[in-house]
Amino acid sequence: MRAISQQDVYGGPEVLKAVELPVPEPGPGQILVRVRAAGVNPTDWKNRARRVWFERPPQILGWDLSGTVEKTGFGVTLFEPGEEVFGMLPYPHGVGSHAEYTVGPARAFARKPAEIDHVQAAALPLAALTAYQALVDTADVQPGQHVLIHAAAGGVGHLAVQMAKHLGARVTGTASAAKHDFVRSLGADDVVDYRTTDFRDVVRDVDTALVPLTDDTRIRTLDVLRPGGTLVALLAGATEEELAAAARRGVRYAAMLVEHDYTGMTVVAELARKGVLRAHVQEALPLSEAARAHALGEEGHLTGKLVLVP
Repeated sequence: MRAISQQDVYGGPEVLKAVELPVPEPGPGQILVRVRAAGVNPTDWKNRARRVWFERPPQILGWDLSGTVEKTGFGVTLFEPGEEVFGMLPYPHGVGSHAEYTVGPARAFARKPAEIDHVQAAALPLAALTAYQALVDTADVQPGQHVLIHAAAGGVGHLAVQMAKHLGARVTGTASAAKHDFVRSLGADDVVDYRTTDFRDVVRDVDTALVPLTDDTRIRTLDVLRPGGTLVALLAGATEEELAAAARRGVRYAAMLVEHDYTGMTVVAELARKGVLRAHVQEALPLSEAARAHALGEEGHLTGKLVLVP
């Protein structure tokens, strides 16, 4: 099979190379999937560039995928060969979707809705599960509550806006001015231009804030949360300063890492089937152009997601 590998070196997009590898065999509880499309996420280029989760670079990156079950391992009863599925390989150590075939736990997948194609399906899992686990499992967002979503036009952010609106929340998003119409089209009630406005000057009484950033946005966001509110931080754990500030304000600080999740994926599948949740795909590129996809992502101007197609 064809795959995109970085071998044993960290570096820029140029370290990604097309290789030929044997098709893997599914183990107990696993399925072999023929990949029809694979999502690209910031965690892909971050793990390519430097040590984040791995002692040495993974040979094949990629967590998101949509495809067709080719073979099932011992004990699998959820799926049969020929069924279309989509899902997220176990994060962080279950990489391998940027290839023509991959294996993963059967319960990391759900059936792909017939209403969406493989490109759309491959853009959903990691970002949609992050939004679901942050807003539902972690923060328990309720109708009428106020939710603040930073980077609201990004991969996680644009799906979190849709998820929060589905939950009945009032949603404020932050994004550059050029992306305000897009964020409003997702259902956001208010949008703040983070480049020209300190959101603390215009946002108040937030029940839940989702912060997929690692700069001082997290500690500044504590200033706009109600006592008893929840800040869900992605990408990095809390600092002592942030935890102390949260405690002073009576705010829960939850540093979250997305998990593969059969229940969550079935919810995502149903919302996608109904048209409630839709990933915006900025571009779908051939698998052979994985390095270009990484370069585009690192520019920091994406709206929604990038997808690779074998």
